Amino acid sequence: MSNPRTILAKHQIRPLKRLGQSFLSDPNVTRKIVEVSGLRHDDCVVEIGAGLGLMTARMARKAGWVVAVEIDRALIPVLREELKPYPNVEIVHGDVLKFDFHSLWESRGRVNIKVVGNIPYNLSSPILFRLLEARRCISSMVLMFQREVAERLVAGPGSKVYGILSVLVRLYTEPAVVLKVPPQCFYPRPRVESAVVRMVVPKRPPADVDDDTFLRAVVRAAFSKRRKTLLNNLKASSLFETRRETLPVILEDLGIDLTSRAETLSPEDFVRLSSALRRS
Repeated sequence: MSNPRTILAKHQIRPLKRLGQSFLSDPNVTRKIVEVSGLRHDDCVVEIGAGLGLMTARMARKAGWVVAVEIDRALIPVLREELKPYPNVEIVHGDVLKFDFHSLWESRGRVNIKVVGNIPYNLSSPILFRLLEARRCISSMVLMFQREVAERLVAGPGSKVYGILSVLVRLYTEPAVVLKVPPQCFYPRPRVESAVVRMVVPKRPPADVDDDTFLRAVVRAAFSKRRKTLLNNLKASSLFETRRETLPVILEDLGIDLTSRAETLSPEDFVRLSSALRRS
């Protein structure tokens, strides 16, 4: 199997720093990522950042259909050439933040999609938020993150790194770090360590959310100043400007100590808090 250096040299392409391009060069890592993705012959997979097509090819041998999304126009001809042997691969030049998961889901008979990818680390949060928004069309996600971000995603209440992403990821998925990847597994070599997180989307989330947008706003407000109490952060938010006097009562009714900080609340606590604030 070809490696990134060989393919890049063949097509006279250099990795772009502005896109944060760093290609997986260790075939054992790509193999393990595909393995933990649990791909089957009837699966439809969306790959975020197909790059040079090395992992795409592995997935194409396992899954029924692979949609390879790549934002770098210069890599599209590379993908077309390298993936010629795989008729079950659809190459899409585009931004995953604008990708229509719902239309793909509809076109594939509403069979839930599996998402796999080595995503740009500078866009980890926006991409993850986009995937969570499309979670009703997705059965699982196996994604590469900077190690520190991966640790935040799987953190639980009380952890120093538990935050906004932790709450939302734990609320909508079952996350786990499944693989740690050192810098030498990439070309060019990044300056950070990486980790692969598998997030399984349950058929029924642990708590029913009335309003996703409002819930995210509540969580953001709660974590706005980590050293401040949950109550003070909510009072400081313009979102609750007309409800500041009733906030202590709402928290007490929910059994939340007025001196608590946001990191002590579970994802389910945030759902209850969000619902109570919407009704108030």
